[in-house]
Amino acid sequence: MHVEPITCYRPRPERAAEFAAPPYDVFDRAGAAAYVAAHPNSFLAIDRPETGFAPDQDMYADEVYAHAHDLLASRVSDGTLLRDGTQCFYLWRLRDGDHVQTGIVAAFAVDDYTNGVIRRHELTRPSKVEDRARHIAATGCQTSPVLLAYRDNPVLEALVEAATAADPLYELADGAGVRHTIWRVARPAAVESLRLMLAYVERVYIADGHHRAAAAELACREARTSAGERCTGSEAYNYFLGALFPASQLGVRPYDRLVADTGGLTEDELVSSLEARGVAVGARGERPVRPTKPGRIGMRAFGAWRELAFEGPLPDDPAGSLDVSLLQERVLGPVLGVGDPARDARISFLGDADAAELERRADAGGVAFALCPTSVEQLMAVADAGLTMPPKSTWFAPKLLSGLFVRRISHRESVIDGARHAIEGNK
Repeated sequence: MHVEPITCYRPRPERAAEFAAPPYDVFDRAGAAAYVAAHPNSFLAIDRPETGFAPDQDMYADEVYAHAHDLLASRVSDGTLLRDGTQCFYLWRLRDGDHVQTGIVAAFAVDDYTNGVIRRHELTRPSKVEDRARHIAATGCQTSPVLLAYRDNPVLEALVEAATAADPLYELADGAGVRHTIWRVARPAAVESLRLMLAYVERVYIADGHHRAAAAELACREARTSAGERCTGSEAYNYFLGALFPASQLGVRPYDRLVADTGGLTEDELVSSLEARGVAVGARGERPVRPTKPGRIGMRAFGAWRELAFEGPLPDDPAGSLDVSLLQERVLGPVLGVGDPARDARISFLGDADAAELERRADAGGVAFALCPTSVEQLMAVADAGLTMPPKSTWFAPKLLSGLFVRRISHRESVIDGARHAIEGNK
């Protein structure tokens, strides 16, 4: 695997907590606008630049992306963001209660993404890829890391652990109470040791950020076309910003489903239809059903909880045997009429929801399904088989923050560079 240290813009330590923001894709448009209104100095205003316009503004208009560039330049100009021109690796530890994960922030080769060294498990939507690619083109920067996983490597993890003995660069808590601690690895010998060990990692998996990775590939292709024979392969746009964690350390939470109605079925008809599709339906109960092993699903409908279990032979491929796949093939599609979960407005997805939220929403006339989390091992098996999961199969938590590392990839001079020059000239 080809991995390089990065140069980047990063916030002053005293401004990092205010500036860092949740990733752009955990919000719908209204939610993003509300967050920016409450946190006007946060990076989300740059990541979701439509929040600076009226609600009816075309969020894909050229002026919206230009606004992202201008906001980024202003954060450099006012000193919120400083340019770290030293080639560094960064180590990122997230602590959420008893859960701890520590990874490496670096630049990962786009070619490794293209040739399958970096493997994917989800399909991407062209409109979302184009949006992030246009954001990259407008700002000249990669602004949010892709969450990556690798099969545990004790030697690499020992190097990482040793480097965390130094004083951290950042220590902050996000709005969810997760503690983020970041170390800067700049000593040449330490950088080279990490680079050499990363080269021995044979395979990496995208856990979260498929659209960001695909957008980086699209931006790279366009830059290579523009450069023509001048492209050497070492330019910054040939790599994308990522954070790489051992697979065993990643936290995966349930990703539940809610259908807005019962498809016109009564309770008895729903139960009969499920049983006809090879689904065992348990008795009505008041206590929430949150499954702890694959093959079991909790269903909330008609004011009660039931446990569902899949009977009969199951598909032998790693994607078709997932609970999310079985639920779609045996329940959502044939029983409730949700043919395309990526586009059907009747279905919504709830990451890490509690039972009370599922009950509240299902009791408005719909059906909620509580699932066991898809494991990282299942994700890797699907990716290794060259298959894809249904939409919204995995919810990784805690989430990485955006804005702590802004990686400049464009070879063209911009206002951002001018702002940097102005700062450096005033030192």
